[in-house]
Amino acid sequence: MAALAALAAATLLSVQGCDPGTPAQAAAPGHVAITQAQAQAVYQSYLQVSDGAAAAGAITAGLSQLTSAAWEISHAEYISMENTGVPVPRYVYGTPQFFIPRLDGYPHWFVVAVPRHAADGGSTATALMAFTQLSAHAKWTLNGEADLAAGQPAPAIARDSEGYATSVAPGDQSVLVQPNAVGATQAAVVDEGPGSPAAALINAGPRTTGWYGQLAAQATSASAQQLDFTWQMQGSSYPVYALRSADGGAVVLYGMLLNTTTQHPNHQLGSAIPVPGSPQSLLPTGEIAYHAYFVNETWEFALIDPPASARDGKLSIIAASGGPTYVHAY
Repeated sequence: MAALAALAAATLLSVQGCDPGTPAQAAAPGHVAITQAQAQAVYQSYLQVSDGAAAAGAITAGLSQLTSAAWEISHAEYISMENTGVPVPRYVYGTPQFFIPRLDGYPHWFVVAVPRHAADGGSTATALMAFTQLSAHAKWTLNGEADLAAGQPAPAIARDSEGYATSVAPGDQSVLVQPNAVGATQAAVVDEGPGSPAAALINAGPRTTGWYGQLAAQATSASAQQLDFTWQMQGSSYPVYALRSADGGAVVLYGMLLNTTTQHPNHQLGSAIPVPGSPQSLLPTGEIAYHAYFVNETWEFALIDPPASARDGKLSIIAASGGPTYVHAY
């Protein structure tokens, strides 16, 4: 956890004083990897296959167009369905917006922003969906999806004169925190709280200081039951997608992992530790937490990364989706 805080602080030092990048309205280098009509076809194919699979409870078909964080999260939904009988969620989608960057080489990717609501009712939220093609002969897959927080407007993503978006490189330093370090910045605050040096770089909120508070409260509650509870948010190998925003900053989509352990002190044998509802639905049959149970969560986030030149700028998480994806007890 201290290493994460150090990384966040180092990132701040590395970007301070950098000149702002090319204006968002300028044409970007690279070629058009996919036309809007082709992107629309990829998107519609995904909706058709995923909805049909969800309706039928068909796990193989449901995962066939997914990779990375999207695969992990959906796979957990299907496992939970098998264990509890609760159907996999189905959605009704509104009118999508496509943000297709000019790119040099593979992987090819684009982002869709689309309002949706659960087929059985509920409020509408805008989903940010990242689709990727890894090589010339690979299929397009949904790699990540994050829902905007309630009341959060869709981010203003810049387009060039031909309507295409501009990608931002993982190590780009025209923004406050380079895109491949935003996850470490968030993790330092989730792990260490508002006292972390990284808190100077990212806004307080449900998925930063709020999450730390919830996890710290769980640790206090566990201690009262003579149990140990520990947690750590960590990075993943999931892709990072960054698009230039209208103000010269970036909109970044990225995946993270949150791992928690609840145990008798020193993993000693003791009475069975109750596993709460959501993780319980993923617990393999026959596993009982006489020593400990472990929960791995997979999350996809989107945040606003302001220009490095922004006065008092901070990262701001605007979207999140995820939850438990693996549970083990012994």
